[in-house]
Amino acid sequence: MNDLAGSNSELAASHNRGVILRAIQRYQPISRTELARRSGLTKQTVTRIAERLIGERLVLEARRRHGQPGQPAIELEINPDGCHAIGAYVARDHVTVVAIDASGAVRGRIHHEIGYALPEMAVSLIEEAISTFKRRRTIDERQLAGVGLALPDWLGEIPFPGMPERYAAWTGYDLRGRFARFTDLPLYIENDAIAAAIGELNYGLGVESRSFFYIFIGAGLGGAVVLDGMCHHGVTGLSGEIGWLPTLVENQPEGSRVQPLGQLVSLYVLYEFLGRHGIAVERPSDLLGLDTRGRALVSDWLREAARYIAEAAVHIGLLIDPDAVVIGGRLPVRLIDEMLLYVNEHLGRDPRPAPAIHRAAGSEDATALGAATMPLAEVLRLESYDAAQLRRQPLTGLPPQASPFIG
Repeated sequence: MNDLAGSNSELAASHNRGVILRAIQRYQPISRTELARRSGLTKQTVTRIAERLIGERLVLEARRRHGQPGQPAIELEINPDGCHAIGAYVARDHVTVVAIDASGAVRGRIHHEIGYALPEMAVSLIEEAISTFKRRRTIDERQLAGVGLALPDWLGEIPFPGMPERYAAWTGYDLRGRFARFTDLPLYIENDAIAAAIGELNYGLGVESRSFFYIFIGAGLGGAVVLDGMCHHGVTGLSGEIGWLPTLVENQPEGSRVQPLGQLVSLYVLYEFLGRHGIAVERPSDLLGLDTRGRALVSDWLREAARYIAEAAVHIGLLIDPDAVVIGGRLPVRLIDEMLLYVNEHLGRDPRPAPAIHRAAGSEDATALGAATMPLAEVLRLESYDAAQLRRQPLTGLPPQASPFIG
């Protein structure tokens, strides 16, 4: 599937506009001649669309390219100030809100390390952050495309360590009604792993690879499927829920047994492992300040987790055969890189084929950035995922055998 293929039919104006915007965003700075070559549209059609986009202030004439015969080509870029968006990520262990411009650059960030924020508190923090961005003129309120919100599915239903009973208030909470009390901007709601994959698709590996599986390591474990430049939700919205993948755990005192992968790999699993060895950790940054013994224990855990991730990567490759498996989330970058070394050691000893394994290009704010990308996509047509598929509310109603650390 080529999402940069235009149509020279006069009936395809909206489609062609999206094609040109995607091509500019992906390959900027780019000339009109190169746009015509990549899209298959005529030079005249490309010029007409480009002029309209310049008039709408979504695209800029950036510079002239010299060094080639003839007149220097004028190159086009997305105008960073053409539109702005807000992205918010509400997780079990934090709330992060970012403001981004049309280029995907983060203009503002407000972060709260807070465990199990109840719905009213979480939304109030988002409301306050948006007000702060406006007051500081971090963003142009007139150019706001909307608000994207990412959060785990079954947020108030799956038990996690230390989760208060009142956290069940998330189940059935009317997010859209609550947001409507302070903003009339469009609201886009999505699962956190899919939001992170959307960010990666637009600003990370997706520039080169159009099909990948995103493994999201946060308080729990999640995943997302991207095929041919599209995030796939599945019929019931459960596509990519790798935390429920049955995984064989061998050489245990009680014998080998099968457990969900999410009970074996996540930040909270790592925290509990360290806790059993007398080391208290409450947030990802704590993992980077441990003493020699603590670092050695983290390395031991990463080696064991890598074995399960390697096995999952093989299964992913056999099932959907993507270009790559991408690992991201809240686990610090240095620890993801260490885990990847161990993952590749396991895969090197496994005769079965597996996709390439990469660390996600996005930072720890990848999910909030991906959430902000959703409203931008409606304006800029950044990618070919269908906004109509976006979840209108988080999933509720527990799947069978609900287990800690998954979601």
